Amino acid sequence: MLPRYFPHRNRIFGLAVLFALLASLAPVHLRAQDDEDSKPEQHGRKYKAPPVTSHIEVTVLKGFNKKPIDGAHVVFHPVKDGIDEGNLEVKTHPDGKAAIDVIPTGSSVRIQVIADGFSTFADDYLISEPSREITISLIRPRAQISTYVDNSGKPSQMQPGVQEPIRPKKTAPPSTPPSSPPSTSGSSTTTTPSTPPDSSPSSSSKPQP
Repeated sequence: MLPRYFPHRNRIFGLAVLFALLASLAPVHLRAQDDEDSKPEQHGRKYKAPPVTSHIEVTVLKGFNKKPIDGAHVVFHPVKDGIDEGNLEVKTHPDGKAAIDVIPTGSSVRIQVIADGFSTFADDYLISEPSREITISLIRPRAQISTYVDNSGKPSQMQPGVQEPIRPKKTAPPSTPPSSPPSTSGSSTTTTPSTPPDSSPSSSSKPQP
């Protein structure tokens, strides 16, 4: 006697096996997600936070009347932990102020100020606070005395302002005195025409044989 074939039973059995496999795999997948979430986020390379910076505001004034100087060049030269951070240059506004906020806190900054008609200023500052205000008064150029001596044995001195090079003077050729013009008095003067050279026929004729 042949056994009977029940297709519905096979389908039910297959679905039951499939559900059992899915139920066994689901906890493993969830546990893998939990493990990934618990791990710290990793970047491709090590992240380094930027250093803390300070806000520096420099006010440039005229030394003799305390008025602001517009267009002065303010150069910042920071050095931190023996590492040169480069130079940064900012121009002053009409109120004489120049601000910058990229200098790392704790740096030693050399501030140099250059303005037309004034002596160049330079000084070192230690920036240890988050904000710093600096006021700089410029003075007029002064004479500079060098350690070298001149030809007379005295210390050489450079006067303020733009120095012109000393060039030897060129000697001009002696000038001839101008000739006196002819007199134009009331008396009439007669000029005698110059006599041409002797052109007598005897002098130009050939000698007779």
